[in-house]
Amino acid sequence: MDKPSYVTEKGLADLKEKLTHLTEVKRPEVIEQMQNVKADGEWMDNTEFQLFEDELALIDGRIRELQLMLDNAQLIEPGNEANIVEIGETVVVRTEEGEIERYTIVGVAEADPSAGFISNESPLAQALLNHKIGEDVVVKAPAGELRFRIVAIT
Repeated sequence: MDKPSYVTEKGLADLKEKLTHLTEVKRPEVIEQMQNVKADGEWMDNTEFQLFEDELALIDGRIRELQLMLDNAQLIEPGNEANIVEIGETVVVRTEEGEIERYTIVGVAEADPSAGFISNESPLAQALLNHKIGEDVVVKAPAGELRFRIVAIT
């Protein structure tokens, strides 16, 4: 079995929506465009047809990827253990410089670091997971070690 794909309820719904859009809208559109090019004749050496073939291959790859994520989806249920950082929770940390930062730990499929959603597989999330409020964690980064203190878990 493949490793679990951790998702929130919203993330699961988003994955299903993306899969539905690809299978019911995008893929049929590209196939129709390919058929139109074929109907015009000379499709074997047609660059436009080859571009549609490439696009279809990308769509099919993304469909397989989404199906695999959904097949291995494990719903995140935060808050099982009080005051311990778990997947699905938002963690407020203080940097060594005294800055306050907020991160929500989610599965890979929902990660968006620029919006504060970090993958459970990221070095920062790995350092934070299973630690308590008040504890210091160290993240090994290419630029050196970064230290954070956990100040809140929500």
